[in-house]
Order: sequence, then structure tokens, then C-alpha cells
Amino acid sequence: MEFKTGVFYFFAAILVLSALRVITTRNPVHAALFLVLAFFSASGIWMLLHAEFLAITLVLVYVGAVMVLFLFVVMMLDINIDVLRAGFRKNLPTALLVGGIVIIEMYLVINATFGVAEPLPLPKPADYSNTREVGKLIYTQYVYALQIAALILLVGMIAAIALTLRKRKDSKYQDPAKQVSVKREDRVRLISMPAVKKDSSEA
Repeated sequence: MEFKTGVFYFFAAILVLSALRVITTRNPVHAALFLVLAFFSASGIWMLLHAEFLAITLVLVYVGAVMVLFLFVVMMLDINIDVLRAGFRKNLPTALLVGGIVIIEMYLVINATFGVAEPLPLPKPADYSNTREVGKLIYTQYVYALQIAALILLVGMIAAIALTLRKRKDSKYQDPAKQVSVKREDRVRLISMPAVKKDSSEA
């Protein structure tokens, strides 16, 4: 076995095991950490495929930003795990159906391409940059797909903001207009009370 093949199987095994732990662990913080490990393993496989730009993007964007934010939210909020797992058995048949369809599709793709003898790719020159090649494909051949993906992300971001900023009955907020227009009579009430003299016999 070649060294490159051994490294691929090593990263692939870690990726599969960490992905299984993401969906089987009960602690959401542990699940997020296993997902970080899965991202690192996937970036290692991409490095073997000479896709350095995608590997670094996966580490910087997902591990460095998205997962850190997710961990921050999970650790700051008091999440009730029992409530999240309440509808697990009810949605299990749908999840098994979707998972089975995905497995069948993966089998068909692997079976259709695994036995085909393809020529090995030619070695790239020293000044080759896959980042430049990715940029050319994105902004020439896949420019419309990129714009559609950006539009979908924009709609999702606006929807998340709209759902977060909606008024709730149990939420408390201040109205700056009412604070500015308030008067002294609205906040201070003067009460006239007679003076009370303490009896000397009680002392």
C-alpha cells in the first residue's frame, strides 16, 4: 500500500467515525467538537486531492467561524435535551427513508465510476494555482449558480433576522420616544403627610 493511500484511509476512517459520533452523542457540545474533527479530516482528504484552497476554506470558514459561533451559542444557552429528543421516534421512519435514498444514490454513483479505468491526471507545473482555477470557474462557467446561491443565503439571513426580531409577549423592551417625552409629574408623586412626634414614654 502506498503512503498516500494509507493517509487517505486514515483520514476517511476518522471522518466516518466522527460523523457517526455527531449524530449519536447526547451532549450537543461534544457533537459540535466531533463535527470540527470531521471537518479537519475532510480538509485532509481535500489536501490529498490537491484542492488546497477548498481545504483551507473549510478550516477557516466552518471550523474557525461557524463552529466557534455554534459552540458559543450552545454553551451560553440552556438547551433542554429532552425537549429536542421528544419527536425522535416519530421522525425516525422519515429519517431512515431519506438516509436509504442517499445510500442508494451513493452506491449508484460509486458503482458507475469505480470500475471505469480513467487516466491519471498530469502533474501540475510549479506555478499552478488551483485558487486561480476555482476563481475562473466560479466567475465564468458557474456565475449564475453563484448568484442563485448568494440570493438563497440572503433570503435565509433575512428570514432569520425577521424571526428573531418578531415581538414576543414575554419580551421586555424600552421605547426611547416615551422615555424622552416623559414629564416629572408622570414619575414623581408628592404626598403631604403630617409630622409625627415620637412619644417619650415609648423610648
